[in-house]
Amino acid sequence: MKKEKISGLTAIYKKVKEGYVAYVEEIPGVNTQGSTLKEAKENLLDALKLVLEANREISGKEMKNEKIIREKISVSV
Repeated sequence: MKKEKISGLTAIYKKVKEGYVAYVEEIPGVNTQGSTLKEAKENLLDALKLVLEANREISGKEMKNEKIIREKISVSV
């Protein structure tokens, strides 16, 4: 699969007793934690990749026998 760069998402990091919790503000389900800020950032990127890959796989299976148009879009907010 061709790699693509996604930008413009917002990462939120919150300091907690155990380290940091992190999530992507715009995409439900992309959340993680880490004992350090660096670890939380690395884990968040991994979580984002996994959620995007899973969503694409689910969509592909659901639309397998459908005639669809798939295109990349961009939005500024």
